[in-house]
Amino acid sequence: MIRICVIEDEEKVSSFIKKGLNEHGYEVDIADTGETALEMVQASEYNLVILDVMLPDMSGIEICRQVRKHQPQLPVLMLSALGTIDDKVNGLHSGADDYLVKPFHFNELLARIEALLRRKKLADGDTHILSFGGLKLNTWDKTAEREGKQINLTAKEYSLLELLMNNPGKLLSREYIMERVWGINFDTGTNMVDVYVNYLRNKIQKGFDKKLIHTVIGMGYILKD
Repeated sequence: MIRICVIEDEEKVSSFIKKGLNEHGYEVDIADTGETALEMVQASEYNLVILDVMLPDMSGIEICRQVRKHQPQLPVLMLSALGTIDDKVNGLHSGADDYLVKPFHFNELLARIEALLRRKKLADGDTHILSFGGLKLNTWDKTAEREGKQINLTAKEYSLLELLMNNPGKLLSREYIMERVWGINFDTGTNMVDVYVNYLRNKIQKGFDKKLIHTVIGMGYILKD
């Protein structure tokens, strides 16, 4: 799953971005100060950073420069209410890959994120295809197939399968799956995860001898060959 760090001190803005990106299958962490942001970016592996220029403890320009020193290939999308040509040039010169002026429409933000991620994948030589046990998942057009057989997935089934295929051989708890796929805290009274795992099993395993999604009783699920 794509992980994005949003560095924004305005709670309404960060919540708006996080909610929208979660609905599109992205995993989002929020940092509301520059110091916290630098610690998070250095400690975790993010696919992209969304960075506000004006923060309470340090400038987004300085944060971007520091990020560039340690992670020169990490895409950075800068947000700011400052929209003059000089403001944009300063942001891009600090190392930002793109600059979006507030207020903005979410669809434009999403399009810019997708463009930056495509550019990064092409630069890395990433084929955007996840493969495991004859199963293939195209993360660009969100299609799946197994040994040439097309598999139709709902949005949540796709997110669940992508999570499993990004963590092959790793035991994922129901709590972890719920948080990453649905973006909510786990409710012990629901069997939503189990229901969707069964949906997915029926689609990717029915008609095949080899099972890919395995249950570890009382612990969770694991994708293994």
